[in-house]
Amino acid sequence: MNIGRMCSDSRHTQCRMQAEQFERPEIRNLVLSILNRSEIFIQTVQEWGTPLYIYEPGKFETKARTFVEAFTSHLNVFEAFFALKCNNHPEVAAAAVMAGLGLDVSSGIELELALKTGCKRILFSGPGKTKQELDLAAAHPERVTVLMDSFGELENLDLAASRTGSSVTAGVRLTTNEEGLWRKFGIPQSSLNCFLKAAAGKKGVDLKGLQFHTSWNMDPWSQVKFITQLGRTLASADPSLVRTLHFLDIGGGYWPGTGEWILDGDSGTGFPGDLLKTRRCIPAARIEDFAREISRALKEHIFTLAPLAVYAEPGRWIADETMHIAISVVDRKSSDIVITDAGTNIVGWEKYETDFVPVINLSRPSLTERPCLIAGSLCTPHDVWGWSYFGDGIEPGDILLLPNQGAYAWSLRQEFIKPIARVAQIRDNGSRIGSPDNGVLEIT
Repeated sequence: MNIGRMCSDSRHTQCRMQAEQFERPEIRNLVLSILNRSEIFIQTVQEWGTPLYIYEPGKFETKARTFVEAFTSHLNVFEAFFALKCNNHPEVAAAAVMAGLGLDVSSGIELELALKTGCKRILFSGPGKTKQELDLAAAHPERVTVLMDSFGELENLDLAASRTGSSVTAGVRLTTNEEGLWRKFGIPQSSLNCFLKAAAGKKGVDLKGLQFHTSWNMDPWSQVKFITQLGRTLASADPSLVRTLHFLDIGGGYWPGTGEWILDGDSGTGFPGDLLKTRRCIPAARIEDFAREISRALKEHIFTLAPLAVYAEPGRWIADETMHIAISVVDRKSSDIVITDAGTNIVGWEKYETDFVPVINLSRPSLTERPCLIAGSLCTPHDVWGWSYFGDGIEPGDILLLPNQGAYAWSLRQEFIKPIARVAQIRDNGSRIGSPDNGVLEIT
């Protein structure tokens, strides 16, 4: 079905006129792209039911390749490590490895998953690593680089290395904000020289790099600012210690190019008010712009002091467009409220009270957006999927799709009241893959 052609027909003038009223063309384009492929989504749901995560590995591979190419066009030595916390489904982790990415893990559970994929390049980051987690990392020194978070962790990693008889390649995280909640991460830049000296005295720790991370990057300027500050810090550090460094990990937090879509209204009233006026889009830079400006800053402020390899930890930018959520309407309570068969436990939090994601009725396709409270089936009033839908009406049995939910949805799921949904794959050629329970549904 080509909904674009359908809406250009004179019989559907109203649909075309309403579509032109959208204040964000990105919304219309996303809805249109899903409706143009609605048949494959409907077939998948008819075979496997709802609620269902629908994963597209081909999109993952394309996004991974695009991200890497953006940076390698500017940098001589660059490696990307997919952040598993963004989407830790085993098939997603495997796809990252198949695409040539390393894996960035933040726990022993994620480290075990990364090792099972056969990944040869793993970064283990995050604060508060336990003795058991450090022992696991130290047992695989040829595959795991530990990004230490404190002086205490330096001591603990050295002990883990002595217990396993290994020497562990490591880096140290530098905090990007020494005030507020973010100071829990890493060490201050003012402590870097002392840390380098302390690490030099540890037989079991081979300190080779630095890491920093800024989150919710709508543009590259927070990263550029920190790189500039880091250049001054390295310039004042012991040159002999700086020369021992081999890599700089510039972290993740790259926002997808469509920007962040949020709701400004008061959801406590049941609707966020005027759907068009309260919806807001925070624009995001293209990944090519991130790569160009970050690379320029590195060349100006870092490479003149140390020609470091550059690592990055993309998660959301790669995964967001690669997984969708399909749910079904089970009850229409009135013209402006329906109940679905899925609860927001499958995304783990009350995401859609603040974030806007178009709810698309695949069963009654239309580019017309209609106000309606799309509620889940959990025993809580905060179980909300959206405040409107795109479609020509809505009735029990209709299949609804929330597109681009591949980041921080499946990995945050929880078995609260309702079971966790299954995952189905859609290949580029239209074949579907599926299996029972919470695994991937294999359909070839």
